[in-house]
Amino acid sequence: MKILFYCQHVLGMGHFFRSLEIIKAFSSHEVILVSGGPPVDAELPPHVREIRLPGLAMDADFSRMHSLDPAKSIEEVKQERVELLGKMFSHEKPDLFIVELYPFGRKAFRFELDPILAGIRRGDLPPCKVVCSLRDILVEKKNPASYENRVTSILNACFDGLAVHADPSLVSLDDTFASMDKITVPVCYTGFVTPKPRPGAGEKLRKALGIGPEEKLIVVSAGGGKVGAPLLEPVEKAFLEKAPANWHMHVFTGPFLDDDHYERLAACSNDHLVVERFSDDFLTWLDAADLSISMAGYNTCMNTLAAHAPALVLPFEQNREQLMRARKLEALGALEILDEAGLSPDQLIPRMRRIIEKGRGKTPPVNLNGAAETAAWAESLALNGSGDGC
Repeated sequence: MKILFYCQHVLGMGHFFRSLEIIKAFSSHEVILVSGGPPVDAELPPHVREIRLPGLAMDADFSRMHSLDPAKSIEEVKQERVELLGKMFSHEKPDLFIVELYPFGRKAFRFELDPILAGIRRGDLPPCKVVCSLRDILVEKKNPASYENRVTSILNACFDGLAVHADPSLVSLDDTFASMDKITVPVCYTGFVTPKPRPGAGEKLRKALGIGPEEKLIVVSAGGGKVGAPLLEPVEKAFLEKAPANWHMHVFTGPFLDDDHYERLAACSNDHLVVERFSDDFLTWLDAADLSISMAGYNTCMNTLAAHAPALVLPFEQNREQLMRARKLEALGALEILDEAGLSPDQLIPRMRRIIEKGRGKTPPVNLNGAAETAAWAESLALNGSGDGC
């Protein structure tokens, strides 16, 4: 079976890496990853090839789209993308088309998606099943009724199924989407999508770093990094001023943190503080950590659960998504929530010490098998025409 997986990440890396984890689970099929956001350095498995559309991205408050090629206008890039996507679809003839987020989000990209979806339904393009791949929580909208009417209209007319990457015992789509009763296509709650740590990988990393059992490793991260400075800078400051001598901190800023902020953070590096852009083995770092400090994006939260790492999170304030997720996980005892007032050294260091001393608690009963369950369900839908069994 051939699968075309469309993922457009516009600010961070979370959408890309969640999609990549799902794609890995389709290991017995040929997968074409269609992306078009800022380049991400990620190794693709042998059954996957990536086709990049001319790049587009959004600013930090999602108010403006811009071309990643300064020599090309938005309209030029859009036209190129429409033509490339249409030709690609006709040439590749996929059996399954998976669209990440749309129509629940990525409205700014309907210029290229709507023609493909309409072409499939009219028979102008090769026939295939179409599935929406959706995370757990939707951001709030100014006009919810109009938004939900548009979403359900497109979903019911152009899609064959909806995969919600959540465990409904923790987060249900109707928490943030009131029109579930209007959805007529099959809906599958797949569980959350995250890789799992390799057995013993965290312990092996600690040994490689020379961190003994009486020493503590704090891993600090900010996803893609574009909005990470308000977390990274005060955490580093607190560590430098008041951390005990047996603590070690490793900071992953994210590849999209601007150079000025990165250089300021990296300038403070010492034997106990290391600053890097990115790790392609982030889960092993969490498995090794005595404490994770991060924002509260989907991927980092689920990575933290998978690694069973004690965690402090500072939710991104632009919308409700991260705070809502963090509160649900805090209620399970999986993490604790920070706010900006709690980032001062006098408040942060004692809180870090308390959580580190408490250690790892019980693993919350949350389904983290979302990638495998997505692949199994979508495969059944594409090959058998049925979304049953989810």
